[in-house]
Amino acid sequence: MFGIVRPCSHRLGEGLRAQWMAHLCGLCLALRRDHGQFARVVTNYDGLLISVLAEAQAGPVEGSRRTAGPCALRGMRTASVAQGEGARLAAAVSLILASAKVRDHVADRDGLLARRPVALAARRVAASWGKAGAHSGAAVGFDTAVLVDAVERQTGIEALAGYGTPLLTVTEPTETATAAAFAHTAVLAGRPGNADPLAEAGRLFGRLAHLLDAVEDREADARSGAWNPLTATGTSLTEARRLADDALHGIRLALREAEFTDGRLVHLLLAHELSRSVDRAFGGHSCGHAPEASFGPPPGHQAPPAPGNPYGNPFGGEPPRPDKRGFWAGCAAALGVCCTCKVCCADEYEGPWSRKKREGWCGDCDCSCCEACQCCECCECCSCCDC
Repeated sequence: MFGIVRPCSHRLGEGLRAQWMAHLCGLCLALRRDHGQFARVVTNYDGLLISVLAEAQAGPVEGSRRTAGPCALRGMRTASVAQGEGARLAAAVSLILASAKVRDHVADRDGLLARRPVALAARRVAASWGKAGAHSGAAVGFDTAVLVDAVERQTGIEALAGYGTPLLTVTEPTETATAAAFAHTAVLAGRPGNADPLAEAGRLFGRLAHLLDAVEDREADARSGAWNPLTATGTSLTEARRLADDALHGIRLALREAEFTDGRLVHLLLAHELSRSVDRAFGGHSCGHAPEASFGPPPGHQAPPAPGNPYGNPFGGEPPRPDKRGFWAGCAAALGVCCTCKVCCADEYEGPWSRKKREGWCGDCDCSCCEACQCCECCECCSCCDC
């Protein structure tokens, strides 16, 4: 389970935590029901936002919840979980993006994937997930071709990008994909007027996801020589933080324009917790306006261009990342993390594939910081976060 929106259960409160868990378990079980047990490894925190958005607009409807059986991640307790078109859309998006991630690992020959038999098996898994995601998307009226196209364009853009390339050129495919997924929740909920503001919120969420991933991977990528958007384009942390703060503000403005039956969980996740994710990635609560040296070649230095590379990126693409786990090793690690309940109980655990440090659900519980914002429990929008 991966993603940038990882709320602490204590900050959610009992009511919103139950809703959040219902969507998380609903996504996991939708993957199992439609695509088999193994597909559950693509369950992720950000994917459940699709399910949350759909329900927040439509409100509680008959058949939107069911009682699920005992699960180790719930302490072997039963629970009410989300089901329906929102969960199926979340599953479709998760499968398509996981398929792309597997293909990327195969192309980079990461870990065990450097071996031909393993790479062949991984390609088959990726192809299977891609078809399954397309099938699930079609079942709820969503054309996943926009996601597949974004993934394919991302590879080409990264191969051409270099020092001086605008960072938003690199993040554009991710923005386009998330905008389409967010907007389709308005269609599922029968609120066509929400499509435009949610597309804008999705576009900016995609930008943030790409930015924060680049910031968190920057040092590891520098050690391994892997391609990183910030280093390759010469973008400073100050500029990256400015773009992240602008995206946060834009998401809050977009949410104001959308109409929700019950938007409390959406507001808490996309306004409060997303802001915490930005602070966590940049290592503090600074506004990001302090002077900061840029990464990459110094001003005036022209890196030697790679053949067929008009932007002058000396790498020409993303080389292997030896510090990350391969696909199958990551799957094994994911099962271990889930079965030992580290994902919910540990203060910190290692991401199964990225090996980045992750916070457990109950980690970093400085709950006092939210005491002044109890209005989140009773309204869709609060002034304390300028949203």
